[in-house]
Amino acid sequence: MVDGQRRRCTAVNGRSVPAPRATGSGPGTGAAAVRRWRPGFPLDVARTLLPLRRGPADPAYRTTADGAVWRASRTPAGVGTLRVLARPSEGVVEADAWGPGAPWLLDRLPELLGDADDPAGLVLPPGPLREAQRAAAGVRLARTGLVLESLVPAILEQKVTTGEAYRAWRALLRAFGTPAPGPAGEMRVAPSAREWSQVPSWDWHRAGVDPKRSATVQRAVRLAPRLEEASAMDHEASFARLTAVPGIGVWTAAETLQRSNGDADAVSVGDFHLPNTVGWALAGRVRSDDAQMLALLEPYRPHRHRLCRIVLATGTHAPRFGPRLAPNDHRRR
Repeated sequence: MVDGQRRRCTAVNGRSVPAPRATGSGPGTGAAAVRRWRPGFPLDVARTLLPLRRGPADPAYRTTADGAVWRASRTPAGVGTLRVLARPSEGVVEADAWGPGAPWLLDRLPELLGDADDPAGLVLPPGPLREAQRAAAGVRLARTGLVLESLVPAILEQKVTTGEAYRAWRALLRAFGTPAPGPAGEMRVAPSAREWSQVPSWDWHRAGVDPKRSATVQRAVRLAPRLEEASAMDHEASFARLTAVPGIGVWTAAETLQRSNGDADAVSVGDFHLPNTVGWALAGRVRSDDAQMLALLEPYRPHRHRLCRIVLATGTHAPRFGPRLAPNDHRRR
């Protein structure tokens, strides 16, 4: 039963998915495809998907008053819009999707919402971190299966403030993105690899992206098919594949694989604040470097990134004495 009505189901990649229903309208859309999925574990949909948002005004991500999360993605089957809504009273997650990529998105809904994740594998000693872990029992590591979707914004976030990176992402998607199918309003799907490669230098400049980062994006999109293969690789192989591209270091690879692969062990080495935060939470150190952070996290393999997320969720941070990183502006005035 879907929405109180009996609907014929169609097979999508070997799974049964309810047949499309007419819902809303939009460019390249038609009817919505629908899936209802019952997770076998506590699930906080909003907090699980939140790391996929690139800023509060991300054109590819939005939430609505009913608690639904909307995402616009470019899948191997084409562009698609996915709407995910938890219905706790029924114990199910309801998903609607539009566009050519709708079957691909619905087929991978459990994987997106952390069905393959194993948070129980991380056992923490009694204390604030264990309490934070219990409080986040419904938070899983999302896995999109889409590398480029997370890689490009991660490159834009290299060595700049998050505000700068979010502004660049918004500007580029609004200028070069594809309107999201379905009743998605002003949402945009990120450009394809080919479309990224055709962004003129002056538009990168206008968006506040310096030549070093834009050149890294250009190198990455030329290798998009090879990089997308990393979504099916293990931890070591996926890092090796991404970091083989000049300009993509460990931090960028980790920020990408945390989202595309749901990699619970991908530590953002090179982060401006993370070493001090982890050092303070695990050892009471005011100052820590990457090597010290990794040493503290080593006993928690293969859940080092998961532990970092728990630490950050507590709101704990080391005392700060230096000036904050000042935003750059690479645009002419």
